[in-house]
Amino acid sequence: MVSGGCVGPEGEVGPEVAAAVAERDEAVAPAPARELVVGYALTSKKAKSFLQPKLRGLARKKGILFVAIDHKRPLSDQGPFDIVLHKLTGKGWQQLLEEYRETHPEVTVLDPPGAIAHLLDRQSMLQEVSELDLTDRYGKVRVPKQLFVNTDPLSIPAAVTRAGLSLPLVAKPLVAKSHELSLAYDPTSLTKLEPPLVLQEFVNHGGVMFKVYIVGDAIRVVRRFSLPNVDEGDLSNNAGVFRFPRVSCAAASADDADLDPCVAELPPRPLLEILARELRRRLGLRLFNIDMIREHGTRDRFYVIDMNYFPGMWSDIRTSLEHIVPILVYY
Repeated sequence: MVSGGCVGPEGEVGPEVAAAVAERDEAVAPAPARELVVGYALTSKKAKSFLQPKLRGLARKKGILFVAIDHKRPLSDQGPFDIVLHKLTGKGWQQLLEEYRETHPEVTVLDPPGAIAHLLDRQSMLQEVSELDLTDRYGKVRVPKQLFVNTDPLSIPAAVTRAGLSLPLVAKPLVAKSHELSLAYDPTSLTKLEPPLVLQEFVNHGGVMFKVYIVGDAIRVVRRFSLPNVDEGDLSNNAGVFRFPRVSCAAASADDADLDPCVAELPPRPLLEILARELRRRLGLRLFNIDMIREHGTRDRFYVIDMNYFPGMWSDIRTSLEHIVPILVYY
């Protein structure tokens, strides 16, 4: 006998049982997965190159939603966000972001503005690499001798002599917003430069540069054509300042070129892993790249000549889609 009228004459379930079953099902049913909201503050050019349809599609499958941030409004009035991904400069934006970080410590910011600022100033950009002074059985990593110049151009030759730098010298803008660089072959050409800038000794490297992209724990290396070697004849026969607006851009890919194997050989993977790990820790960054060269005629002597935050890697690196989504999920 069934008591309490729980089952009717036609076998219908009574209200008490129905309620209990509903409560049980609600308790054991998995909660719907919440989307991970990534607010992005990027220039229109950066957003177009980064947020490609393939990346958006992969992100949707992983439960990631990209939402544009209005950098003219307080971030607290937008969102809510789980992650803020950005590459904007300016004191106004930095202030908005710092205020948001203070009031929303649970939100991950990729990457902290103070850490990014370190890579925007070429006077301090390579400091951590220099202090690291990495040497192990796979090779040595150094930075070229360099000099910060913020004085009358006519005094540059004397400053170069005092610093012990040798010609030719690569001249780069102090603020790392431009990829333009110049090559000065003689003392007179130094007086035609426009400070503030950084002068860096040119190291012959076979005309090939390695761009090492670091995305969280992932590393990807590509080859790019760079400036050709300079010999004594070049120093004797060239004068003036030679400008190079887009050295090592994506169009200068050397991955499929017929190169001397000694020049084309990539830096040893274990060396890059040590370098990437140490720089992530020292810089506090998770999205950056290193421009690296091998001194011509050697196998294990490398120089880091430049670094960039959140580089324009997405259009020419297939695996970036697999790298960027996991880092967003992780953080």
